[in-house]
Amino acid sequence: MNEKSALAAFHVQVSGRVQGVGFRCTCCNEARRLGLSGWVRNEFDGDVEVWAEGAAEKLDRFLQWLQCGPPGARVDHVRCEKRQPTGCRAFEIKF
Repeated sequence: MNEKSALAAFHVQVSGRVQGVGFRCTCCNEARRLGLSGWVRNEFDGDVEVWAEGAAEKLDRFLQWLQCGPPGARVDHVRCEKRQPTGCRAFEIKF
């Protein structure tokens, strides 16, 4: 099976000390490094929300990264729901 046939997506809520620590920027960099598309944004309640699409294996590696985040972050909880890809073309930070 090649990566094209294993496309997947997920929606994630990350809770903890995840705002004001460079989470969105480093999340975006990590997703791009892995060749994923989607977006990341801060939520009003202090969480970070992530939508990611790409090869299932790369999404698994990205989810592992989200469970730790960048230096300075403290991830307390990650809620992940698998979804169907929507055809995002790049990974971006939403404001």
